[in-house]
Formats: sequence, structure tokens, C-alpha cells
Amino acid sequence: MFRKLPPAPHYAREQLSALAASMQDDDPAGGGWGGMPAPRDNPAIPAGYTYLGQFIDHDITFDPASSLERQNDVDALTNFRSPRLDLDSIYGSGPVDEPFQYVRGTRGLQMLVGRINDREFDLPRNTEQVALLGDPRNDENIIVAQLQLLILQLHDRIGREVVGDATIPPERHFSETQRRVRWLYQWVVMHDYVKRTVGPETFGKLVNKTDGGWEITRPHYKPRNNAYMPVEFSAAAFRFGHSQIRGVYDLNANVTARPIFLPGDVGETDDLRGFRPLPDGWTIDWPLFFPIDGSTPQPSRLIDARLAPGLFQLPGFASDASLPLRNLLRGQSLGLPSGQDVAKHLRVDVLADADVGPLVPTPLWFYLLKEAEVVANGEHLGPVGGRIVGEVILGMLEMDPTGWLSIEPTWVPPVPAGADFVMSDLVSLVRDGT
Repeated sequence: MFRKLPPAPHYAREQLSALAASMQDDDPAGGGWGGMPAPRDNPAIPAGYTYLGQFIDHDITFDPASSLERQNDVDALTNFRSPRLDLDSIYGSGPVDEPFQYVRGTRGLQMLVGRINDREFDLPRNTEQVALLGDPRNDENIIVAQLQLLILQLHDRIGREVVGDATIPPERHFSETQRRVRWLYQWVVMHDYVKRTVGPETFGKLVNKTDGGWEITRPHYKPRNNAYMPVEFSAAAFRFGHSQIRGVYDLNANVTARPIFLPGDVGETDDLRGFRPLPDGWTIDWPLFFPIDGSTPQPSRLIDARLAPGLFQLPGFASDASLPLRNLLRGQSLGLPSGQDVAKHLRVDVLADADVGPLVPTPLWFYLLKEAEVVANGEHLGPVGGRIVGEVILGMLEMDPTGWLSIEPTWVPPVPAGADFVMSDLVSLVRDGT
């Protein structure tokens, strides 16, 4: 995205390790939810949006071949996920190539879901309890797994409407359902997730409503032909969500104060790690994550240079188990520019050296977290981070030939909320229709 900018200085591993260690939140509970926000809570962004961001990330990025141990050739990196908001993490390559994700019945071609008991559902799993998904990463924690399940159920909810419409021939039932689900999802991404994440001022500079639809301004994200995934986005800017993770979460009235991750081997009800069947009674009460029917959901944490303790000892890693250290090492291996150089390039005021800590010039990921903290009080991204995240996601939406911005730019969701449709409405659509 900023090819002419030089890489940030190469810092010794010990320097990056010290910087990563300094990022650990000194609140051991990470702001346990008791109905009142803690000092580092961010009521402007409810907790569910943290995991919607993770879901979006998995929808558009996947690079299984890169390594933290070597310098990567940016031009040689391959993104094995289509850079579109097309839900290929849900649909995979479709029912012909991946029939194990689907089930055919009287209500049309539905997504396969698992069942725990008469009241609770889970992701579909094989006999080894491995989830059958378009993207296995959407089973890596309980919250994103249930968000994946929610979208599977949305497909089936919309599918029943499509099958009941006599004007739609049977051979188009699946494709029409898929289109409707994708467009609702894309609307939420643009008008709810991006707007909250980048802040109203930056969003207003990126998006303009016109009589013909929506005008997107993206002077720095300019693909020559097809949409692509800038490393400044995937390896730095869009990793801001790690700072939003709470140390503990309430899933429902009975499952409360569970850490996202605990180190080492733990019991199945001790933390929220994934890659396992959903424990009985652990179905998420979504009003605890999104404002639904007047609920006051758990807030995310502020976007700043503090991360929950559980992210410093990720389960399943024998080495480099610190997520912030992994992020810093990856940014360095990819030769990302410094935050200061990107800010100058965008003609944005550069943070004072005292505001960014010991490493100046500063690794881009860390700089963008500090920018959000200093400029926006941690409520949303700052002007540099907001520009990168906003331009890339909106650019992908604009360049998708199957999306509503390309096919029907004046479209609004055909639901009671209309143009005000947000994630809470999507959740309610599923809850009211199942």
C-alpha cells in the first residue's frame, strides 16, 4: 500500500520482546463485566464487534505459508482467502466441491449445523470432533465459533424465505439465499463495523451518500486490477482488535467471568479456547455482546497498547506464545514501514516520541495502537489506522462484482430496520426466525 516507504529499523529480538512485555494489561481480570464499565472498557464498541472483526479477518485473509523466522518477500506472499467480503469462510468452495458442509431437505439446501441437546446447537463436527468449516480458524475460540454458527443459521433463516417465494425457481434457491445473506453481511460491515471502528470523522471522509448510491473515497488503496490484501493492513492495522479483547467474558447468566485463554492444560469449562465441542449450557446470550432489545452488552476494551494477560501465553504454542511479540516479529519480517513514515505520507500529525515509547521510529502495529489511544482516547482508530482499515475494507466492497455496491448501489436491507440495519438487527433476525 505504501511501497515507496522504507522498512522500519530492524530491532533486536530482545527489544521487541521488551516492548511486547510492556503491553500486558495490569488489570488481571481484564475488566470483568459487572454491569458497570471498568476504566479501560470502551462502551462505544460492544464486545461482540471484537469477534465480528476476527470473523471478517478470516473471511478476507489467510496465509498458511509465511513464517516469523525469516524475512518474507511481500510480492511472493499468497492470500489463500479471496479478498472479498463474500463469506467464503462460511460457504467454502460451495456445495459441489464441499458437500459435507450442506444438507438437502424440504427447506432447500441448508448449512449443516450440529446439535448439543434439544435446545442448543454447535458447529457441525466429524467423529473426531473437528469442525466442518470453510475456515477452521473460526473454531479457535468459543465466541467466534458461535458467531460462525449464527451466520450458518442466518443462511437457513433466509433460505426458508427464498424457498417459500414461488417466483424463484428451485435451481436458484441456493444462489439467491447466498446473495441475500452476503448483502446483509456486507451492509453490516460497511455501515456498522467500519463506521464504529474508524470513527465518524474518518468514515465521513471515506463514504458519501449520493442519489446513485454510495461514493467511496480511497486515495491510497488503489488496486490496478483486482482487489488485493496490503500487508500494512493484514500484518498491522487490522490487528488492532487484539487490544479490544477482554480478559474475561460472560457468555450467559450461568457461564460468567471466563478467561479467553488460560496457559497450559485446563478443564473444558475453565476458559474460552476452541477446537472442541461447545460445552452443555454454553450457548451465547447475544444481548451480552450486542445491544439487543435495550440490553447493555459487555464493552470491548479500549484500542490502545494494552492487551489481556491471556494473549501472552497462547495455548498450543511451544515457543513465541506471546501474541504481541508475534505481531511485532511478523511486521518486522515483512519489512513494514514505521508508523511515523506512514503518518507523514498521509500528511497526518506525527505522534510525539514521548507518546510512543522506547522504539522510535516505531513498528507500525504498535504505533497505530498508540495513535488510537492518544488521538481518539481508545474509542476508535486514529486517522492513520482508520484510513488504512477503512480504505481497504471499503475498497474490497466496492470492487466486488457480486456485491450490492456493484450490482444495486441504491439497495437497502429489505427488513424493518432498513438503512439502519446493524449487527443487532442481524442477530435478532436469526433469533426471531429459529
